[in-house]
Amino acid sequence: MLGTIESVIAWISDALYSKILILLLLLGGLFFTWKTGFVQFRLLKEQLRAVTEKPSDKKGVSSFQALMVSTASRVGTGNIIGVSTALCLGGFGSVFWMWLIAIIGSASAFVESTLAQIYKRRGKNGSYGGPAYYIETALKCRPLSVVFTVFLILTYGVGFNMLASYNLQSTFSAYAFYDADKSPWIIGLILAVVIGYCLIGGGSRIIKTTTFLVPIMGVAYVIVSLVIILLNLTSLPSVFAAIFREAFDFEAIFGGFSGSCIMYGIKRGLFSNEAGVGSAPNASASADVTHPAKQGLVQVLSVFLDTLVICSATAFMCMCSGAEPSAELSGAPYTQASLRAVLGEFGPLFITVSMILFAFTTLLGNLFYVDQCFVNLLGRAPGKRFMLVYRILASLVIFVGAGLSADLLWNLSDITMGGMTLINLPVICFLSKYAFRTLKDYEAQRKAGKEPTFRASDIQLPHKVDYWQ
Repeated sequence: MLGTIESVIAWISDALYSKILILLLLLGGLFFTWKTGFVQFRLLKEQLRAVTEKPSDKKGVSSFQALMVSTASRVGTGNIIGVSTALCLGGFGSVFWMWLIAIIGSASAFVESTLAQIYKRRGKNGSYGGPAYYIETALKCRPLSVVFTVFLILTYGVGFNMLASYNLQSTFSAYAFYDADKSPWIIGLILAVVIGYCLIGGGSRIIKTTTFLVPIMGVAYVIVSLVIILLNLTSLPSVFAAIFREAFDFEAIFGGFSGSCIMYGIKRGLFSNEAGVGSAPNASASADVTHPAKQGLVQVLSVFLDTLVICSATAFMCMCSGAEPSAELSGAPYTQASLRAVLGEFGPLFITVSMILFAFTTLLGNLFYVDQCFVNLLGRAPGKRFMLVYRILASLVIFVGAGLSADLLWNLSDITMGGMTLINLPVICFLSKYAFRTLKDYEAQRKAGKEPTFRASDIQLPHKVDYWQ
C-alpha cells in the first residue's frame, strides 16, 4: 500500500516539474527581470542599504529580522542535503540550473515581497500578510486565498518539517552507534520535544532565535567550505568545466528528463531559495519599513545569499573533495564522505552540528509561517487551546518524519510546494504592475536625494489597504 502511494506521489512530482513548473518559473522570472530592469543586479547597493534600516517603532520587526525569518526556512537542510541529493542524482550540471533559477527567480522574490508589503494587514502585535492577503484584497477571491493557505500549511507544517527531521537524523548514520531501525525514531523524538518546548514561546521567540542563529551558522558553514575549496584549489577549474559540460549535455538530459540535471537543479534550487513560491512574503509583510520596495530588495538579497553563496559553497566543497557522488550516497552520506576525504573524522562531525543548527532554524522558521496562516483561515488570532493542540501535532509530525523514506518525503514536499507556486506565480504576474510602479516610485525618490516613503495613491492603487494611506 505504502509502495503504491509513493509511486503515485513520485509520478505527480515528475509531471509537475518536467513541464508545468519549469515553464512557469522561467517565464515568470524572465518577465519580472525584464520589467524591473534587472533589479537583482542593478540595485545591489540598495539591497545592502535596505537590509540595515531600523524600524520606526522600536518594537517593530526590522528588515533584517524579517530577512532572518525567511532565510531560516531557506538556509536550512536543503542547503546541505538538497544540494548533495541534486549532485548524486542529477549530476554536477544541476548546480548551473540552481544558479539560473535563483538569478531569474530573485526578480520574482522582489515582486511577491513588495506586494506583501503593499497589502499587509494591521494586527495587535504589528503587521502581517502574504499571498493569501493580496489574493483576498486585490482579487476579491477568498476561496483561492484559503486554498493557498492550506497548501502553505501542508508544505511548511507537514512536508518541509518532516523532511527536515529526516535529513537531520540521516546525518547520524555515519556513526557506529546508529541503528537503522531504532535511531531515526529516537532522534526524531528528541527533536520533536525540543521544538515543542521552543514553540511555547510563540512568534517573538522564533524571531529572536532565528535572528541569533542564522548568521552564526551561515558564516561558519561558508568558512569551512572555503577552507576545503582552498585546500583543493587546483581542482576548481575542472569542477567548473564539469558543471557547464553536464549542464548542456542535452542528449543525456532529454534521454531521461525526470532524472536530469535540469529537473534536479530546478527542484532543489526552488526548495532551497523558494523564490516565487509565496513563502518569504509572509515574513516580509511583518517588516516595519517606510517603503514596500525596500523589503522587496531585501528578499532579492536573501535569494542570492541562499543559492549563490551557501548552496554553491556546499556544491564546490563536495565536488573539490574528490569523493565520487552516487545514488547510494545521496543526501547526508555524500556530504559527510566529501568532508571526511579532506578533514578526516572532523568532517562528518561538523556536518552533523551544522545540520542540527540548520534543521532547528528551518523548523522554527517554517512553523512561524504556519502560525500566520491560522489568522487568515480563522479570521482572528487562534485561542490558546487551539495553539496548544496545533503545537503538539506539529511536534508529532516532526517525530513521524524522521522514520519515513527520503524519496517519499522529497516528492511530497515538492508537490505541496508546487501547489503554492502554481497559485502564487500567476497571481503576482497579474498584480505585478503595482510592484513595478512601486519600484519606479522608490527609484525616483532616491534619485531626488530623498529617503523613500510611500502612499498607496502614489501608484494609483485601486484597492483599500490597512497601511500606506
